[in-house]
Amino acid sequence: MLDADLSPLRNSSATPAGLGSGRIMLAALGFCTIGGFLLLTMTKRVSVLVALVLLPVLAALASGHADEIGPMALKGLTQVAPTGIMIAFAVLYFSLMIDAGLFEPLIRAILKAAKGDPVRIAVGTAVLTICVALDGDGASTFLITVSALLPVYRRLGMSRLVLAGIVCLGAGLMNLVPWGGPTARAAAALKLDTSDIITPLLPALGAGIAWVLFAAYLIGRRERRRLGELAPEERTEVPEPVGDGPGTPRVTAARHPALTVFNLVLTLTLLVLLVLETMPLPVLFVLAFVIALLVNHPRWEDQQALLEKHSKSVVLVTSMIFAAGVFTGILGGTGMIGEMAEAMVGVIPDGLGGHLPVLVAVTSMPLSLVFTPDAYYFGILPVLAGTADAFGTDSAEMARAAVLGQMTTGFPLSPLTASTFILVGMTGVQLGEHQRFIFRWAFGTTLVMTAAALATGALPL
Repeated sequence: MLDADLSPLRNSSATPAGLGSGRIMLAALGFCTIGGFLLLTMTKRVSVLVALVLLPVLAALASGHADEIGPMALKGLTQVAPTGIMIAFAVLYFSLMIDAGLFEPLIRAILKAAKGDPVRIAVGTAVLTICVALDGDGASTFLITVSALLPVYRRLGMSRLVLAGIVCLGAGLMNLVPWGGPTARAAAALKLDTSDIITPLLPALGAGIAWVLFAAYLIGRRERRRLGELAPEERTEVPEPVGDGPGTPRVTAARHPALTVFNLVLTLTLLVLLVLETMPLPVLFVLAFVIALLVNHPRWEDQQALLEKHSKSVVLVTSMIFAAGVFTGILGGTGMIGEMAEAMVGVIPDGLGGHLPVLVAVTSMPLSLVFTPDAYYFGILPVLAGTADAFGTDSAEMARAAVLGQMTTGFPLSPLTASTFILVGMTGVQLGEHQRFIFRWAFGTTLVMTAAALATGALPL
């Protein structure tokens, strides 16, 4: 059986018969498979899950690999299993912490420190979004931050475009976390460990955070000029979020302060251990979630209720990851990805091949408005990675380049992402206005992070 690695040079030697016409046909079949995947998913003819499994199976049958479908698919599933496990328990862990009200003191502190100043409100919005977005889920981030801050924006007369835009910047940036969509998809598509992608990008992530805070400051200053300084007699206390409207965060029961301290210490410890890689990431999340569940919900009934409450989110995410394992396992095992990559190598000038990571990083953010994350990561990135490998670029570097823009800064702008409509719907802004208002700031995030990645060696010069 062929190795399911995505390198064209390693796979190309295992193509059927080794004849030129056979290799061309295999490459053409691979392009048709990916094209069909993009067409079916972008037109919503079938679900992404169905397309990820059915299309490579049909392609394997057409290429004469029927007897190898099982082993190739199983190998692909085995390779993405750690990623699927990590995502499942990361979603459970951060959902538990949100339910426990871990971020509520931060919300109150930001609102108190803002004191009605549009600049402070804007920067506080960015800080709150970055913290809440640690769960890697855009929908929950939008629900919490918009619900908490929309009353403040209304009271001060601040533009809702400012709220939507700054939340977009913070949530998009933090989507880079290992359990977030882009990193998880890139790891699954290229059979990488998430630490291979995110650890070298930590300095770039820091630069991105600094840029988002700076952008929020500039946006806030512009909003302050628009509103003008309020007269002292007009200044009132900023109201607390009420939490009784649709989409508002749940009201958590009163918690003992010691429990909140425990959750904070546990979360900070988990983040430190994740960065230090003291254990495999899936193991760390499994242990952290079990500890948090036992301490926060000691009763069996409460533990079961929490698992049932968040099981839908876990199943939706993990099933997609395992389906991606089947997709890339079969396409890599049959040699299709290798042949597609070699075909692309033939049309890329030698002088341009070494710059593919930079080109991918810069173009991936605008492409997020055209491709769904599944289409980009599972359909396009493997071919780009295989092509770059022929020019001596490691697949991990291509994965880093992709996550710097595609769906990292672009997903809260894309009409192809469902959570985008949660953001614009809750803030009451039009999607087109939101895109025009924040696109250049979001693209700036990609450029800043790409420059930092180049400077620190995460991407090759």
